[in-house]
Amino acid sequence: MQYMSALPAPGAPAKTADWATLKRFMPYLWPVGETALRTRVVIAMLLVLLAKSTSLVMPFAFKGAIDRMAAGVPDGIQIAIALVGAYALARFGGVLFDNLRNAIFEKVGQTAARRLSQDVFRHIHQLSLRFHLERRTGSLTRIVERGTKSIDTMLYFILFNIFPTVFELTAVCVIFWIKLGPAMVAAVLVMVVAYIAYTQKVTDWRSKLRRDMVDSDNKAVARAVDSLLNYETVKYFNAEAHENRNYGLAIKRYTDAATKNEVSLAWLNIGQSIITNLMMAGAMGYTVWGWHQGRFTIGDVVLVNTLLAQLFRPLDMLGMVYREIKQGLIDMEAMFGLIDTPAEIADAPGAADLAITGGHVRFAHVDFAYEPRRQILHDVSFDVPPGAKLAIVGHSGAGKSTLSRILYRFYDITGGAVTIDGQNIAQVKQDSLRRAIGIVPQDTVLFNDTIGYNIAYGRPDASQAEIEAAAKGAAIHEFILSLPDGYATQVGERGLKLSGGEKQRVAIARTILKDPAILILDEATSALDSATEADIQSALGTVSQSRTTIVIAHRLSTITDADEILVLAAGRIIERGRHDALLAAGGAYADMWALQQAEEESAAMAAA
Repeated sequence: MQYMSALPAPGAPAKTADWATLKRFMPYLWPVGETALRTRVVIAMLLVLLAKSTSLVMPFAFKGAIDRMAAGVPDGIQIAIALVGAYALARFGGVLFDNLRNAIFEKVGQTAARRLSQDVFRHIHQLSLRFHLERRTGSLTRIVERGTKSIDTMLYFILFNIFPTVFELTAVCVIFWIKLGPAMVAAVLVMVVAYIAYTQKVTDWRSKLRRDMVDSDNKAVARAVDSLLNYETVKYFNAEAHENRNYGLAIKRYTDAATKNEVSLAWLNIGQSIITNLMMAGAMGYTVWGWHQGRFTIGDVVLVNTLLAQLFRPLDMLGMVYREIKQGLIDMEAMFGLIDTPAEIADAPGAADLAITGGHVRFAHVDFAYEPRRQILHDVSFDVPPGAKLAIVGHSGAGKSTLSRILYRFYDITGGAVTIDGQNIAQVKQDSLRRAIGIVPQDTVLFNDTIGYNIAYGRPDASQAEIEAAAKGAAIHEFILSLPDGYATQVGERGLKLSGGEKQRVAIARTILKDPAILILDEATSALDSATEADIQSALGTVSQSRTTIVIAHRLSTITDADEILVLAAGRIIERGRHDALLAAGGAYADMWALQQAEEESAAMAAA
C-alpha cells in the first residue's frame, strides 16, 4: 500500500493547496458548539479594533500639539500639554488593548493547538503496523511538533496582524484623501501593492528553499534518532566514526539549505526596505513642499510622518507574517498529510463488539501476503478450542509471528477467514478484539517509566493491590520489593535497566493484569538462559491455565504439553499432532527435536 505524501504532489497549484490547508485549519479557530471560545474570539477582535482606533488618534494629538507650539500663542501651552498627554494616553491605550487581547485570546490558541495535536496523535495510533514500520520515528515526531507549534502562530498572525493592517490601511487612505488629496492615496496604494507583490514573489521562491531545509532537517533528526536507538549495535561494530560521518553529511545538507534560506531572507528585507523608504521620502517631500506653499501646517508634516511610520510597522511585520504563514502552511500541510493518511485496517461498517463465550480460535484456509509478489501464508487452517494450548514451531521466516499479527488484526488476510467464538475478526471492532487477547512477546519493550506503570499498562485503572497480585503471579514481586524504590523504580529507555528475564516477567505481569481470554506467547523465552527460562515457563504455565493459548516456540522442550503442535515451513503447515505422535512420525518435527537435543547436550558437556 502506498501512503500519501505529507506534501502536495509536484505540479499541484500552491495557492489552491495553501487555501485548502487554511480552510481545514479555521474550524479550530471557530469551534462548533464552543460558545465560550467563540466569545473570546469576538472580544479579542473588538479589542483589536479599539487598539487600532486608539493608535490612529495619536498622530492627530501629536499634530495638534506641534501646531499649537508653532503658532507661538502664549495661552496655547495648556492645550499643547493636554494634547501631549492625550498622545501618551493613546499610546498606553494601544498597549493596554493589545495585551488584553492576547490574554483573552490565549485560551483559544492553546485549545486549538491541543485539539489538533490530539487529533493527529489519535490518528497516528489508528494507522497500521505497516505504516509505522515504514516511517522513521524521529521524522514523524518532528512533523507533528512543527505542525502543532505553527497553530498558535497562524492564529495570531491572521487575526492580529493581517486584519488590523487592512483596517489601518483603509483608515490611513481615508485620512490622506481628506488631508492630502487622491494623489497621495494612489501613491500609498501603489506602494502597498508593490510591497505585497514583491513580498509574495520572493516568499514563494523562499518556500522551496524552506521545504528543502525542512526535509534536510527531518532526515538529519531521523538519522540521529535511529543511531541513538541502536546505540548498542553501534558499539558492537565499532561504528562510531561511520555514524558520525553519516550524521555529519545529513547536518551539512541541512546547514547548506538553511544558509540559502537565510540569504534569501536578506534579499527580501532589502527589497521591502527600498519600497517603504521610497514611499516615506516621497510623502514627506510632498508634505514639506505643501507646507512651503502654505497648504499644510508643520503639524501636517508630523501627522503624515507618524501615520506612515505606524503603517510601515505592520507592513514590515506583514512581510514576516506572510513568510511565517507560508512556513506554517508547509508545516501544517505535512501534519494534515498524516491525518489524511488512510488507516489500512478499519472497522467494518456496523461492526459490533466481539462477544467472548470461551475463546475458540479458528483459522480457516488463511492466505496472507505483505505484498502481492511475496505470499507468506498458504492455506493455513487450525482450531484452538476454549482453554486448549496450541504450539506453532518452525524455522525462522516460516510465518509463525505473522499468525499472531493476523489474530490481532494488525493486517488483513488475503484469503480465508479467522474467527473467535464463531465471529469473523474482520467484522468486529478492533478495540474489543484486542481487549480479548494478551501477548507476551519475544522482545519486550517497556516504557521509560516505573515498573509499576509498566505493569499497570495492562489495565490502567487497576489498584496497587491488583498490580502487586499480577507481579506475584509473574514471580517478580519479591524482586521489585528488593529494589530501593520498589514499584517506583525507573526502567529506563525501552526497559534497558532491567535484564531480559526481568523484562519478561514485567510483560507477563501486565498480561496477567489484563486478564485476556486468549493468550499468545510469541517465543517469550527464546532469548533467555536455561535457568531463567525454567522460572519464566513456570510463571507462563500459571498464566495460561484456563485460557486459550497459542505458543510460538523456538525451544521445543517448552511445548511438549501442548494439545496440538503445528510445524510451519515456508508459510505452510507440513505436520501437526501431539509431541509424542510427531516424534514417532520421524518427520520435520522429530529432526528439529533431535537437533536441539544434540545442541543442549553439547552445551552441557562444554559447561562441564
